[in-house]
Amino acid sequence: MLQDARAIRFYQRLTDALVELRRRGHSVDELRLYLDGYLAALRHGTELEPYLVHRLEEDAVRFMYDPSNLMEVS
Repeated sequence: MLQDARAIRFYQRLTDALVELRRRGHSVDELRLYLDGYLAALRHGTELEPYLVHRLEEDAVRFMYDPSNLMEVS
């Protein structure tokens, strides 16, 4: 679980983007590509420590593969 304020903000932005992309009809494979690019940018930047990026990745992958998070709302 994330406890660093910066990591939480990145997680919130990322999960909001994943939900929006899914709502627009993108597949889970496309979402994974987006997630991988987002994480690569964080790893190459200096915003977060590497262990925080790893924790963010674990939480984001868990979020993405939980079907209740990306269900279509009628």
